Amino acid sequence: MRHIDLSASGAPRRLHDVFRCASAPGCDASRRLFLGACFLPTVAFLRPARADAAAWNALREPGAIVLFRHATAPGVGDPVDMRLGDCATQRNLDDRGRAQARRLGERFEAEGIQVARVLSSRWCRARDTARLAFGDRVAGGVRDEPAFDSFFARRSGRDPQTDQARMLLRQWKGPGVLVVVTHQVNIQALTNESTTSGEGLVVRVGEGSAPLQVLGRVLP
Repeated sequence: MRHIDLSASGAPRRLHDVFRCASAPGCDASRRLFLGACFLPTVAFLRPARADAAAWNALREPGAIVLFRHATAPGVGDPVDMRLGDCATQRNLDDRGRAQARRLGERFEAEGIQVARVLSSRWCRARDTARLAFGDRVAGGVRDEPAFDSFFARRSGRDPQTDQARMLLRQWKGPGVLVVVTHQVNIQALTNESTTSGEGLVVRVGEGSAPLQVLGRVLP
């Protein structure tokens, strides 16, 4: 087997090897596995770097908006007896989630990003993410906004709530960044994109009900 460049700069060459091998009759399964194993870690390393740079650049533009999924809170959905205002009945951030939230705030500060307003779902895990990340960095603190509450257990509210959220976002002109901390289902409805816990999408709001344009990602 010929030498395969394993440096970061060799990623395009490895991609070429993967596809050329996949279509070549003499490329056996073991070589396909070897090439794939070499290539995929580089993809995982390079993609976040590109997206991260795009996000920080977009956040410096007038009227910037970033939608964050709350940080890590183990589990799915909420208990059947979940009550707003009672965190003991909800999923909550764990130690990892709290660390993610603090790290987000520190990164914004290190990048010199001016946060002008922070809106949050009324769910405790979203509020706590917003407060740990930005609560002491913005005048007026974190503000509750029901338009960004989770509709995971109430899918009938998806469309009207998404329309209301889109209208609020469209009104933002700056100066500074509007930060919204919400949930995966809300972000998916607004953008048609998925997010990991603590991940943010920098977005631009267009006309009508089209999905928001994603300009970059802020990774936890």
